Amino acid sequence: MVVADPQNYEIGVQMGTVRIENATVWTGTRLPSGEIAVTDSVLIEAGNILAIGATAKRLPAEQVIDAAGGFICAGFGDGHVHPVFGGLEQQFAPVRDGVSVEAIAAAVGRWADAHPTAEWIRGEGFDHTLAPDGVFMAAWLDAVIPDRPVVLRATDYHTVWVNSEALRRAGYTRGLVQPHDGEIVLDANGEPTGTLREWGAWRPVFDLLPPVELETLMGAIAHANKCFASAGLTWVQDAWVEPTGVDTWIQADQRGLVNFRVAMALWADPNSWRDQVAQFVASRAQVIAAGSPRLTANTIKFFADGVIESTTGALLEPYCDCPHTKGLPNWNPVELKIAVATIDALGFQTHIHAIGDGAARMALDAIEYASVSNGARDRRPIIAHTQLVDAADIGRFAELGVIANFEPYWAKFDSWQTELTEPRLGAERTNRQFMIGTILKSGAPVSFGSDWPVTTYAPLAGIQVAVTRKMTATDPSWMPQECLTVEEALLAYTSGVAFQAGDDSAGVIRPGARADLVWLATDPRFVDPMQIEGISVVGTWSDGKRIWP
Repeated sequence: MVVADPQNYEIGVQMGTVRIENATVWTGTRLPSGEIAVTDSVLIEAGNILAIGATAKRLPAEQVIDAAGGFICAGFGDGHVHPVFGGLEQQFAPVRDGVSVEAIAAAVGRWADAHPTAEWIRGEGFDHTLAPDGVFMAAWLDAVIPDRPVVLRATDYHTVWVNSEALRRAGYTRGLVQPHDGEIVLDANGEPTGTLREWGAWRPVFDLLPPVELETLMGAIAHANKCFASAGLTWVQDAWVEPTGVDTWIQADQRGLVNFRVAMALWADPNSWRDQVAQFVASRAQVIAAGSPRLTANTIKFFADGVIESTTGALLEPYCDCPHTKGLPNWNPVELKIAVATIDALGFQTHIHAIGDGAARMALDAIEYASVSNGARDRRPIIAHTQLVDAADIGRFAELGVIANFEPYWAKFDSWQTELTEPRLGAERTNRQFMIGTILKSGAPVSFGSDWPVTTYAPLAGIQVAVTRKMTATDPSWMPQECLTVEEALLAYTSGVAFQAGDDSAGVIRPGARADLVWLATDPRFVDPMQIEGISVVGTWSDGKRIWP
């Protein structure tokens, strides 16, 4: 280590110091008054913050950046995202922007014509609200591609639409046996429609797809890397990683394609999780052996249920439009308790997808069981999405130390709500969704994420919705009692996600913290809240290195 001569600051200057000044530096540190400390400068050295405020301005710097009155805060984090899925969307048929069934089918047909040697036609991210009750017919795709299998995944990533050739190859015919962890949607005559809900139904189809080539995966991660840097993101939780995905991330990092930190959540299959435990331990060891400060694999991901839009979200009471069902839990509650306790005993962090109030209760019960079984420790379990929580369970998040991870961009009354969710939940439950303000006020830790590519990865877009809960400026706020302040939303995207990561060196701007920073053109606290999404990200730093632009 080189130590600067205290009598000669010029020696220290050569160590690559960078000062950002003439800024509103929002530190994320709360003062005794309750306010967040704000200063005007930050000094970076060797990947960390050396000083802030007047001392940062007094000490010398090799490079000085005039922020022109802009806003500096800790780098944003995303507590639940799918970087590889998001990057891969660019590689397949462009279905996300289709505004009708016909438009999607036409886009798939054009892509197929342009790729005559592709055995399978694949697309990701179509709008699942475009068909009545979310049921898409194989015949609509057959009309443009009758002879090659087509598999399209909806923007919820829980629903898949296939053509007749894909159904044939999967062996899905009249008289089939429904999987216990999915639904092959049938018509009135018992024939498969072409809509598959949850992986128990569509995994057999995806298992037939040719593996994605390594270079395609590298391109997907490079795309995600650019997207995240442009949005100010410096840490993400990849919320669904299978064993080959661990190799993919290590390879991408070794190629220099990863400028952000990635915490991998290894997927637990409810059908074979016991056989996976040894692989979980091996994957964690593999990542440690790779020796990258950017990669970890300390989290296990469970899907407690599906999604409300396809009636696979697990509810405590029946669906309004399907009174014979309460949804589709992916786990037996007792088995989930045992699984969570098992991985918790091995020192892994628990991360549970829970959409319905039945799934939220099952997740809380499993975490409580693991805590009692394994004793007190700093485990920081996560329940992701937290869309619908029964009143009796809200206090349990704080009582068990469970992090409530929300995707705040969902907390608006959009077409998902009007076309699919509200008809299924009814008015009373509809207006108990995404109770971010209530859970935050209960004392529970809260983190924010995006679930990209389900919805946008941009934290500023999430902050705008968390603050306004509006679609447009003229709309009323949906459940206005749940709106956050801008500072509360900023905290959820910075120190809230850093707490989820177990990273005390991130999420705040203070001497000694890692220099993960984002520079915004305007202070989001003092603009029209409906303009927050439009604020420019002027710069992003990860480990003190500027990665955007």
